[in-house]
Amino acid sequence: MATVLVPAETTAPAPAPAGRRDRNRLRPLALVFAVLVMLASLVPFYWLINTSLKTGAELSSGSLFPTAPSLQNYLEVLQDGKFLTALRNSVVVGVVTTSLALLLASFAAYALARLKLPRKGLILAAVLSVTTFPVIAIAAPMFKIWSDLGIYDTLLGLIIPKLTFALPMAIFVLTSFFREIPFELEESALIDGATPFQAFRKVILPLAVPGIATTAILVFISVWNEFLLAVTLTSTPTARTVPVAIAFFAGTNEFDQPIGTISAASVIVTLPLLLLVLVFQKRIVAGLTSGAIKG
Repeated sequence: MATVLVPAETTAPAPAPAGRRDRNRLRPLALVFAVLVMLASLVPFYWLINTSLKTGAELSSGSLFPTAPSLQNYLEVLQDGKFLTALRNSVVVGVVTTSLALLLASFAAYALARLKLPRKGLILAAVLSVTTFPVIAIAAPMFKIWSDLGIYDTLLGLIIPKLTFALPMAIFVLTSFFREIPFELEESALIDGATPFQAFRKVILPLAVPGIATTAILVFISVWNEFLLAVTLTSTPTARTVPVAIAFFAGTNEFDQPIGTISAASVIVTLPLLLLVLVFQKRIVAGLTSGAIKG
């Protein structure tokens, strides 16, 4: 008796959900948009580098590429003692202000995130209100007060007001990170005999490293780029920071516009920020995404 083989029925693949099809169609558009945004962000920096490599009459041209690239502008900037002093001042002010902001903000943020304080939301709102206050409104009074106190045109006179505006932002960012750390970990340390400060130092701070790194970068960038207070509270090159020093750049004569040296100096002062972001890139991303997903 012959056996008849009946082909098995093949199941047609289920159509992709409508939402997934829509996302697949939008993916190329999203990629193109991302590339355009990236190019738009890089064009100013490329133009800055392009200008810094030009000299002489070529500086006034709008060419996309320097015909004779030269490092003369960079050499002039690096040989300028006033600029090197300003660069050192910016590093000192930025590092000291960031360190103090992290130290003070970590205690304040821990208290706002962990302790049962009455009206914590109101306290945090009052702290954040400092950042909305216009700096120009206090620049002139601060000039008078600093002159009377004898700290005008000093690094200390720059660190104090910069810390005042950097601290609220640091407190706000760190508070959100401390809230995401499970309280059970701290409670276990207290049960094991640790003091509250030891639990904070040995349990909370290590877990909050991504948030601390993110906060440090944000604070340092804001302090490094700050101009209004730096130009108001200084009058000599001994205490000026790099944004102010670049603003006071002068040409070889009264008719010369130091476009090339200003561009070269701007590239030099931008490099530390780029290096910071590249070195701490993973921690910044981890800090920004911390607490985004629960469960």
